Amino acid sequence: MHEEWQLQGGAAELYQRYLVPAVTAVWAADLAGRAGLRPGERVLDVACGTGVVARAAAGYAGPTGRVAGLDINPGMLAVARSLPGGPEHGIGWLQASALALPLQDVSFDVVLCQFGLQFFPDRPAALAGIRRVLVPGGRIALSVFGAIEHNPATLALARALDRHLGPGASQTKRAEHELADPALLHRLVREAGFRGISIATGTRLIRFPSVADYVRIQLTATPLASRAGEPDSPLAAALTDDVAAALEPYCTAEGLAFPQEAHILMAHA
Repeated sequence: MHEEWQLQGGAAELYQRYLVPAVTAVWAADLAGRAGLRPGERVLDVACGTGVVARAAAGYAGPTGRVAGLDINPGMLAVARSLPGGPEHGIGWLQASALALPLQDVSFDVVLCQFGLQFFPDRPAALAGIRRVLVPGGRIALSVFGAIEHNPATLALARALDRHLGPGASQTKRAEHELADPALLHRLVREAGFRGISIATGTRLIRFPSVADYVRIQLTATPLASRAGEPDSPLAAALTDDVAAALEPYCTAEGLAFPQEAHILMAHA
């Protein structure tokens, strides 16, 4: 992944503490379930982050299976290793680039990749590597975010960043949606040699205690931490005010609740 999209310092811990339960765990359960994982299967989670998908996969693969989580970011892997669920649960962690998988050919039955492919600087190379490590007929299950216009919280934050920091300041957030076109996603995977491709679009309701909490977490637990200053700065307050105005329809007595759209692709090697 590009350097500007890497988490630094304590951001990985904050990511695990706040964004995993609010966002990625919701989609991880969905992805692992759709993949049709079976006991005894060998599963690779590419761009595993702190390991939420790998842990979901381990629940399906069971004690006779093998799950590996691979990520380029040492901070994310350090958190993954510190959490319950390690070698005794069939999970191993590997620091490496998705563009050069240091793994044997035909060594996995399933490869999972949640919200990672859009960030890879050479997507065809990543997909070629994934296909190489899959057994014939092996499965890939991956997810990417849908159109930013269908993800109101991201759109509100992106617009606020551009308004207060200048055009282009939101590129890090907008990059999350670079594979929002299902036709583009389908073509990428087909050209990598996969077959039986299907893409489903799903929406989940994402909850945060408040708009201020959502913005604070975005400014501390994501790569925006290096761009938008301290979470208690005047800039952060201005960003929060803008995002709050845009997300007013999604504020309830219980807090902030907004829809999030993603595409889930399934295919065979």
